[in-house]
Amino acid sequence: MALRRTSTAAVCVAAALVLAACGRSDTDAPSTPTASVASGKVTGTITLWAQGAEGEKLPSLLKGFEAENPGVKVKVTAIPWSDAHSKYQTAIAGGTTLDVTQMGTTWMPDFAGSFQSVPSGIDTSDIFAGSKATNVVKDATLGVPWYVDTRVVYYRTDLAKKAGYSSPPKTFAEFKAMTKALQSKAGAKWGVALTPSGTDSFQSTLPFAWSAGASLMNSDNTKWTLDTPEMTKGLKYFQSFFTDGIADPNLNTTPGGREAAFVKGSTPVLIDGPYEIGALNTAGGAGFDKKYTVMSIPKDQSSTSFVGGANLVVFKKSAHSSAVWKLVRYLSKASVQASWYKTTGDLPAVQSAWNDASLSADPKLAVFNEQLTDTKAPPANTAGTQVSAAADTQLEKIVKGTDPAGALKDLQSSADSIGTGD
Repeated sequence: MALRRTSTAAVCVAAALVLAACGRSDTDAPSTPTASVASGKVTGTITLWAQGAEGEKLPSLLKGFEAENPGVKVKVTAIPWSDAHSKYQTAIAGGTTLDVTQMGTTWMPDFAGSFQSVPSGIDTSDIFAGSKATNVVKDATLGVPWYVDTRVVYYRTDLAKKAGYSSPPKTFAEFKAMTKALQSKAGAKWGVALTPSGTDSFQSTLPFAWSAGASLMNSDNTKWTLDTPEMTKGLKYFQSFFTDGIADPNLNTTPGGREAAFVKGSTPVLIDGPYEIGALNTAGGAGFDKKYTVMSIPKDQSSTSFVGGANLVVFKKSAHSSAVWKLVRYLSKASVQASWYKTTGDLPAVQSAWNDASLSADPKLAVFNEQLTDTKAPPANTAGTQVSAAADTQLEKIVKGTDPAGALKDLQSSADSIGTGD
């Protein structure tokens, strides 16, 4: 999902609320590439929508593109994530779409019929594979990753040392043992913060399920596969933290609650995205950054995390798409993405951008870089949010003690009834 929290969480919540009217265009089939990328200078006004902090800070970044192309002006409209989905719906329905926009990864299938396919002049070979996959709908590539988000494990190194751990655990078993030892030897009330219920709570279990070998759908994405032995294993592992008293079944989900518990040491482990670094440093104050570190998702069959972030998409009705794709190519340059990270903290989708000293010198970010090589995203279909809502209901039961195998059987039945939405 990102995955920054303000963007990813808002994307998922809003998508769940509006699924019944997802605003797809009259032409639902993805387009074949019809545009090219301008080779010379471009002119005219390019209209762009961007959400959250990106919308506020993007104009300064675009000065470089405008300097290279003196005849062009990029007009950026900043809109809140909470309003974005409905605004896209309205624009598509009214035939008033803009040129290019920042699209949350979980929204790609909702509006796929309105996007151009990516032309061959856009080179995505240097972009993380998991992030590229979020742009593929019905076998068509409809966008280019702009920034990425993934989840890793944050833990208090000072308390882990008291619990007997001088290096991070690697496996499912080792990770659970450390969280238990943080309680028994380091005085933590809870060993780890895991989301027990609520909107998109099932999404938080996916790193464990994927790492146990599970897939949400079959290989050709025509059927949900939610009641497999691998999925059951991942959910049993997740459940065990609650049944063994390691995770709080009544987790404080108010803003700042997890950070406060992490700083206090009452819950010294959590799983989240890169935005958490800033949140924890602010909550902990000067020097707190030395008291914690991050590690990859613990390994079973793999160490697979969730990938999110935002993509850049060009609408079919763009009047000058050749110039717009040149803008997308500019925003995909490693140097530009590194500069954007320094401005916003958004992690680059382009792998070579991570060679910039602002990223490569940070040991915490090095873990994110490594984790981004093994990520997955939920399937790109319009039924995803309905299935996710049904999964949230079953997860709440699992946390309260229901056998995961039985709950997943019920979830499979619900998913079969919902279908794939295509």
